[in-house]
Formats: sequence, C-alpha cells, structure tokens
Amino acid sequence: MQPRGSSHRLPGQLLRTRISTVMLAMLATMASLYVAGRLWQDAENRVFLIKEIDRRTGQGRSAISVDDTLKVLACRDQHKKLSDLEIELAAAKQKGFVAKHSLRYNATDSRKRLLAVIGVFSGFGRRNNRDAIRKSWLPTGAALKKLEKDKGILLRFVIGRSANRGDSFDRAVDDENRKTNDLLILDNHIEASEELPKKSKLFFGHAADTWDAEFYVKVNDDVYVNLDALGAMLAAHMDKPRVYIGCMKSGEVFSQPNHKWYEPDWWKFGDGKTYFRHASGEIYVISRAVAQFISINRSILRTYAHDDVSVGSWLIGLDVKHIDEGKLCCSSWSSAGSGK
Repeated sequence: MQPRGSSHRLPGQLLRTRISTVMLAMLATMASLYVAGRLWQDAENRVFLIKEIDRRTGQGRSAISVDDTLKVLACRDQHKKLSDLEIELAAAKQKGFVAKHSLRYNATDSRKRLLAVIGVFSGFGRRNNRDAIRKSWLPTGAALKKLEKDKGILLRFVIGRSANRGDSFDRAVDDENRKTNDLLILDNHIEASEELPKKSKLFFGHAADTWDAEFYVKVNDDVYVNLDALGAMLAAHMDKPRVYIGCMKSGEVFSQPNHKWYEPDWWKFGDGKTYFRHASGEIYVISRAVAQFISINRSILRTYAHDDVSVGSWLIGLDVKHIDEGKLCCSSWSSAGSGK
C-alpha cells in the first residue's frame, strides 16, 4: 500500500531532477564558451604582443622578459622561413620546377643569410689604423663587395659622431666614407672612450636590424684578422643556435679610482670582487639569436665600465654556449698569419 503523500513527492523529485539537468547543461555550455573565449583571447594577445614588440623595437623602447623575447624570436624566424619558402616556390613555378631549398649561403641569391658581419671599432684620430688595415686584411672597393658576395662576409669600420655635431671630426669621417664606402657611422652615438660599452650595444643592435647573418663580430682596429681562418672557425659552430665565442676570461674587479681598469660599480660583483666569465674585448663573436636579443632589449641592457664585461653581463642567465677559442687570445697574435 502506497504511503500517503508519496504521489505528491514523486512529481516534485522529477521536477528537481529536470531542473538540475538543465542547470548542468547550461553550466557546461557556459564553461565551453568561457574556455573557447580564453583561447581566442590568448591568440589575440599573442598577435598583439608581437605587433607591440615590433612597434617598440622600431622606437628603441622595448622592455620585455627573456622568455617573451625568445618566443618572439622563434615566431619571427618561422615567419621569415615561411616567407622565404613562398617566394622561392613562386619563382620556381615560373621556371616550371621546384628548386631544392638550401640553408647554406649562396652568392647568387641575395636573400641568403650572410656568414658574418664584422665591425672594426675605430674612432677619431685613428685614420692611420684604418688605412693600415685596408692595406693588409680588409679589402677595398670592388674587392670588398666581392668578399660579401662570394664568402658572405660583410666588413665595416664602426665609428660614432662628435659631441659637437658637424665639426671637423664629423666632416672628416663623412669625407672618408664617401671615398672608401666602408664605414658604419652610428649617428646616435657620441664617440668617446668611456662610451665604448654603449657603442658595442648600438653596433650589435644596428647590425642585427640591418643585416641577416649567422654571426656578428666585434674587432678592435689594432688587431690583424685572417678572414679565411675566421670563416673556417665560424663554420664549425653553424649548428649551435646561441653561441658566444672568444678568449674567455674572468679576473679581479678593481675598485681603486686611479687604476687603469677601474670599475665604478665594483661593489656589484660581490665580496670577492671577481668578474664573471666573458670574452676579451679585442675580438669576440655572437650568433644571430644573441644579436637579436641585444637588439630587442637594447634600451634596458645595463653597461659597465668596459665593453667586454658589459656584453658578458647581458648573456648571464640566457641559454648561451660560451666557447673559449684559443685562436682569439692575445698569446696567438704574435704568430704571423695566426688569424683572429
């Protein structure tokens, strides 16, 4: 016999069950819409991030994290590869075949990446040094273009501007460049010995923005460079995406103001006052991804008293392989033709 009131409870239970089912369905639908919306928003955010970084980079005001920088570099690299392949495919279709894509430098294709951009750091009153280099290891005129075309090596003397813009120093540099066409003049840099760390940062940033190369090299204008030996050495490291090559060293940080190598920020290097590992400033090499990192973050990278220490500090914490290359050390310079 059915208890009294059970006939009234049953419809109520069914109603509550139906309401619960409907609510669950609504919640599931709302959750799906929320997740889809977030995914779409994340995609839009990534596109916005890349556009914003491009805009800031063009204005020299980038300030992004290392992780975001590496993501953007990877994204840009993929976009460039796709763009290159599309251009190559279109050209191949016109010829009636699809050419094999080569990653090696090809002098007949101007879109191929250079092997190295070499910046020879010079300054006012160093014309004799530059002329001596032009007569020894740095070709001039048509030979300079031929070196770029045949071996993928681009060479420029790097110099800034006078603090008194337009004075005799600036005019002399402009006149020299009209005759030789082998100077990279950094218009937004004041040429001074104490500004050398900033000059290094500007050079790598400008070079990475202007020329697509596997490596970027900084050399002093009192160093002899064997270009064939340097090219062979760099070719051996082509398979490493992020490298920092040079005569690696570390040493004492000098806190005495009258010392030749005085470091005003000596107190930042700990109680031991010892520099971290870095390449000697006479000549060193960084790979393309490292140069791009410097380019993007140039406005927030800190400089110290010396350019080689400054460059080494920028790479701390990055996944960069430090390569101690004996051929780039001072001890090897005394050998004739030893090359740098």
